[in-house]
Amino acid sequence: MHARVVPTLIFTASILLNIILAGGMYYLYLQVQGRQVSPVPETEITVLPLQKYSYPNLKEAMYLPETITFGPIQDEEDFYVTRLFTYEVEGLTVSGIAHLPVEAGDYPVIIMVRGYVDKEIYTPGVGSNPSARYFAQNGFIALAPDRLGYGTSDEAPPIDFADRLLAYPTILQLLANVKKINTSLGNVESPAQADQDAVGMWAHSNGGQIALSVLELSRQEIPTVLWAPVSKPFPYSVLYYTDEFDDHGKYIRSAIAKFEGAYDVEKYSLSNYLDWINSPIQLHQGGADDAVPQKWSKELSDTLTLLEKDIEYFTYPTSDHNMVPDWGKAAQSSLQFFEEKLK
Repeated sequence: MHARVVPTLIFTASILLNIILAGGMYYLYLQVQGRQVSPVPETEITVLPLQKYSYPNLKEAMYLPETITFGPIQDEEDFYVTRLFTYEVEGLTVSGIAHLPVEAGDYPVIIMVRGYVDKEIYTPGVGSNPSARYFAQNGFIALAPDRLGYGTSDEAPPIDFADRLLAYPTILQLLANVKKINTSLGNVESPAQADQDAVGMWAHSNGGQIALSVLELSRQEIPTVLWAPVSKPFPYSVLYYTDEFDDHGKYIRSAIAKFEGAYDVEKYSLSNYLDWINSPIQLHQGGADDAVPQKWSKELSDTLTLLEKDIEYFTYPTSDHNMVPDWGKAAQSSLQFFEEKLK
């Protein structure tokens, strides 16, 4: 190398180094002055508000027991009373309805997770009340949350699929709150108290999708009964029903396309995490169900069996989506399951 080139290179490198150091010191100066400075232009920062609701992220979330607020008695029957209740999830209020045995005692708790109901016809407990009454009459406390956007609950954030994804923390928080439920029941002088260590879930239809997700995310042993659950992968589990919408699914397909462009949908699909389940499950399916194909439940049962999970599978060849005309048989089998696992 020519003798004159070396000093030139050294001088050039020195200038560049000084520029870099000066820039860094100026950045630190601005930070010290309290000015928010990002080394990355704001236009290049992508905010993914639903990232925290991916299954791997939700699995690491912690839910500490919080207070449930019970209201006055709504209905009083021979064997149970009903009370409305509220609790908080991520700063939002969720309402629900409780069925409580009238006699004093400590009772196991069943979280009731209903399926889809149109908001225009919704009232607390729609979709779960018949089973909740049956369980309460037979010595269980039944808690049916309305979920966000229903009853007197707050609305979910106005982001596509936020209401769907927040359904999991809604149930996970309620499960945690059972640890404090006796204090809450004491506040309204309820003779019925809870066996806080005996908690199960009952779920129907799309509620089954939520319940399966909760079992995966909690990894707890929560004896669970599923009636005709939606168990297919997301987003197919949503797209399957798009013909029922007024626009034949145009909006939802557009929303799913945007979601897939921003997120890894495989991390939002329950079918990828069935091996996380540690709970005994009883599965019921009607052969005449026109909302959830019987083959879905058969595939779910086969998969859980292959994974060596504790699964019982019952079919009713002539029953519809609501287990009619075999509702009584399905309810009795569900009750026996809970009595065996929780009492």
